[in-house]
Amino acid sequence: MRVFTGIQPSGDLHIGNYFGTIKQMVEAQKNSETFAFIANYHAMTSVNDGKRLGELTMQCATDFLALGIDPNKSTFWVQSDVKEVLELYWVLSSFTPMGFLERAHSYKDKTARGQATNHSLFSYPVLMAADMLLFGAEVVPVGKDQIQHVEIARDIATKFNNQYGDILIIPEFRVQEEVQTVPGIDGQKMSKSYGNIVNIFGEEKKQMKTIKKIVTENVAMEEPKEFENCNVYNMAKLFLEGDNLIALQNRYKKGGEGHGHFKIYLGEIMWEYFKEFREKREYYEKNQDEVREILKMGANKAREVAQPIIEKVRSVTGISY
Repeated sequence: MRVFTGIQPSGDLHIGNYFGTIKQMVEAQKNSETFAFIANYHAMTSVNDGKRLGELTMQCATDFLALGIDPNKSTFWVQSDVKEVLELYWVLSSFTPMGFLERAHSYKDKTARGQATNHSLFSYPVLMAADMLLFGAEVVPVGKDQIQHVEIARDIATKFNNQYGDILIIPEFRVQEEVQTVPGIDGQKMSKSYGNIVNIFGEEKKQMKTIKKIVTENVAMEEPKEFENCNVYNMAKLFLEGDNLIALQNRYKKGGEGHGHFKIYLGEIMWEYFKEFREKREYYEKNQDEVREILKMGANKAREVAQPIIEKVRSVTGISY
C-alpha cells in the first residue's frame, strides 16, 4: 500500500500537524510504502518572501526528520524538486470543473478570513490532486478539513480516466477519528493561519506561555469541572492513554484544582513527550548539509516513480508526439 502526505513549510510545526498527519506517516513506515513531501509550491499562497520560504523549507525538513520520518523507509522530498507535478497540474486543470473549486471549503474559509484572492489559492486543490496522482498515492492520511481535497482529486482522476483509460490511481483518504481535528488554544481547529497553535519545538517557557492562553470556562477552583469539552483536556488526551487518561478525568470530576493546574500538567507531559524528538532535531540542525543530501536522494526516488506516470499522461493526451 502506498501512503502519501505533504505539509506546507509556512511556519513552525504544531501538535495539530503532528497528531493529524506526521504521526500517522511515521507509523505507516512500518508496513507501507510511504511518500512524504514538503509542499513549498503550496506555501507560496501565504509566504511571499523568497528568502523566508527557503529557510522555512529547510526548517520543515529538519523537523520532519526529527519527528521520525526515515529516509531509508520513506520517500521524502521537496515538492519543487520534482517539476513534473506542475505539468500534471496543468493537464488536470482541463478536467476540473469550476464548480469543484468554487465549492472548496478551504478557499471559502481563507477568503472569508481576509486572505487575498488569487489563482494559486483558487486552484490549490488541482495542484494537491497532482501531488497525489503523480505518485500513485493509494491512501492519503488527512485531517477532517482536508477530506474534500482528496474527494476533488478522486473526481478529477475519474474524469481523466473516463477519457483516456485507467491511467491514474484513485486515492482514498484515511482519518483517525480520535485526532481528526486537534483544537487550538481558542477551541477552533489548530492552524497557523488562525494563529492558535502550540508549537512542537521551541523554548519551554514560551511553550508554557502559549498553553496558559488556552481558552477555558470560568469555574470556581473547588467545583468539579467538565472535561469532555475542555480545550486543555482535549489536547492532553492526545498524549495520554489508559490509567493516565482516566486519572486526569478523575481530577476534573473531583474539583479542588483550577484549569491553570491542568494547563501546567499539559505543558509537562507535552515537554516530556517530545524530548527525544528535540534531541534528534539538534543533531539535524547542526548537520544541514546532511538534510540537503537526504532531500536530494528523496527527490531522485520520487522522480523514478513519477516518470512512468507522467509519460503515460503525455502519451494519451498527445503531449508526446
